Amino acid sequence: MKNKVSLFLLGGLMAFVGQGALISCSEVSTEVQIVDRPITDTNYTNYVSNRAPLHQLQFVKLPVGSIKPEGWLRECLERQRDGLNGHLGEISAWLDKNNNAWLSNGGDHGWEEVPYWLRGYGDLAYILEDEQMIAETKRWIEGAIASKQPDGYFGPINESNGVRELWVQMLMMWCMQSYYEYTGDERVIDVMTDYCHWQLTVPDEKMLKGYWEGSRAGDNMLSVMWLYNRTGDKKLLELLEKLHRTSFVWTDPARLPNWHNVNIAQGFREPATYYMLTGDSAHLQASYNVFDLVRRCFGQVPGGMFGGDENSRIGYIDPRQGVETCGMVEQMTSDEILLCMTGDPMWADNCEDVAFNSYPAALMPDFRALRYITSPNLVQSDSKNHAPGIDNNGPFLAMNPFSSRCCQHNHGMGWPYYANHLILATTDGGVAAALYSASTTHVKVADAKEIVLHEETHYPFDETVSFTIESKENVRFPFYLRIPAWAAGAEVKVNDRLVKADIDGGKYVRLEREWKDGDKILLSLPMQLTMRTWQANRNSVSVNYGPLTLSLKIKERYVKRDSKETAIWDSRWQENADASKWPTFEIYPDSPWNYALVLDKDNPLSGLEVVHKEWPEDNYPFTIESVPLEVKATGRRIPSWTIDETNLCGVLPPENAVKEEKEAITLIPMGAARLRISAFPNTYE
Repeated sequence: MKNKVSLFLLGGLMAFVGQGALISCSEVSTEVQIVDRPITDTNYTNYVSNRAPLHQLQFVKLPVGSIKPEGWLRECLERQRDGLNGHLGEISAWLDKNNNAWLSNGGDHGWEEVPYWLRGYGDLAYILEDEQMIAETKRWIEGAIASKQPDGYFGPINESNGVRELWVQMLMMWCMQSYYEYTGDERVIDVMTDYCHWQLTVPDEKMLKGYWEGSRAGDNMLSVMWLYNRTGDKKLLELLEKLHRTSFVWTDPARLPNWHNVNIAQGFREPATYYMLTGDSAHLQASYNVFDLVRRCFGQVPGGMFGGDENSRIGYIDPRQGVETCGMVEQMTSDEILLCMTGDPMWADNCEDVAFNSYPAALMPDFRALRYITSPNLVQSDSKNHAPGIDNNGPFLAMNPFSSRCCQHNHGMGWPYYANHLILATTDGGVAAALYSASTTHVKVADAKEIVLHEETHYPFDETVSFTIESKENVRFPFYLRIPAWAAGAEVKVNDRLVKADIDGGKYVRLEREWKDGDKILLSLPMQLTMRTWQANRNSVSVNYGPLTLSLKIKERYVKRDSKETAIWDSRWQENADASKWPTFEIYPDSPWNYALVLDKDNPLSGLEVVHKEWPEDNYPFTIESVPLEVKATGRRIPSWTIDETNLCGVLPPENAVKEEKEAITLIPMGAARLRISAFPNTYE
């Protein structure tokens, strides 16, 4: 903790006297600190947080529904409601209620797909306060509650050689937790308690033996902690030990239990989760290590993810390798969880990187279809089989409502979970702006006094974020602002008065004062062009503008196809579903894409020009037509860089590849580019 500053506002005149200096007779004072992590207090009671002996959380997630997103994020949520996630229950055979495994004893389908889908669908319903969706969510939750057996087990039974598979219960417990936060239904506590006690009766040699459950045991542990914090049941601490003991090992410094992209993005949070019980820094470091290891080996690419396809493979590290949409939303979820556990702003930075640059382009703009695999360099989005260029066999690059049943059902948690973490509580009685987006939040501060926090911004397309406090009474509490690592020269104003402090990126500004109704905080995050060089990928470069990575603007031609003809083999429609309302779209380039980026040898970014455009009327900035930012640049085409024999964008050409004459090119934010070149060969001149 450093840079503790006291500011005093004297009748509208701000006086600043040294570090921590005091002026008597001040009317209003603001204590300012630049901190690495929030201040924690084990006696915190405003919201349910970790109880002893668990390590205290750095941030506490608010109950679902406390945050009401606005602006572009609200638009995303509404498109999701009107799109595939909001209507899967009507079209996906896996969600057909007739003889469903979650509604009928011995049901024959939907064991995994129902809770995968319900995690996002339920939270979306609560955030939007959509009564029809809430009723639909409740029907499935009632089915899960009714499935409880006398021994405490609940849900479908999948058993092989006397060993029960416990993966889907991990998913459904998350659904029930959100339902409990929204409704307070105590039956959730009873079902989860009895199930956790049943898990304690399972011998270690029969625990977590399946591929998915063994890789993702941390999800079960998070639910156990959630339950322990509400009941104080000491047996749950024993279960945490058991789950870690029988989980696949994510603590090896050089090897992973498997290289499946979703398992990595989801499973690597397990050691950090266990750290909350042990306090052993080696467990915490293990999660950081997996994050770094996979990115050193396969993540020398822009967009916050890594080359996973289905599985990361030795030699397949080029930016044409992609990652499942499932992997993106699981990485965002891991980032959000680890941010709350550690307070490390790095996790918020990575969450934004994925959310702004990778995830939007994995979906059609109307959210009615998605792509199984999306890559930083992707120049043709068709229904062909691209194996072995991609590590799976199937039509995995087209925008298809049935591109694969996992991502089809699981993608829906991406934006709702993101929205749930915009504003977080701090255990020193404060509040933190962790992820920036327009919103209105009802949050308890100080001694359980509730305020309303109004946030206005077009971030990440805008440099300024403003907050207005609505409060019935004056109340003293700390307000934290995350400063992204890229944000050099950030400034904060309180009621139009500049905070005099050295604000570093990758820190938090902590403002503590007696806040009153109408107080305003203005955060300025100056955005500049920066460049990253990916040495492991032939010194290719990517260009950022603040948190946005830029991609070549490629003219996109959409071709509508019949989804039943182009879908993966495991797609199944409900009998009465009208597939014509849910088409596949293939996307082809109608302009050249094989450009190297021309850069000045002495000042690489000097020739690039940022152009700001009007905010889109439809409030959705993630298309090439509506994106409110462009960058003018210069490129040279590389004729030898073409589509390869697997119909993928060819691997990056050598640095000395023959290039043609200079041309003017346009770059746009990567999240708006469904065809993209985001890692460029470079030409220094």
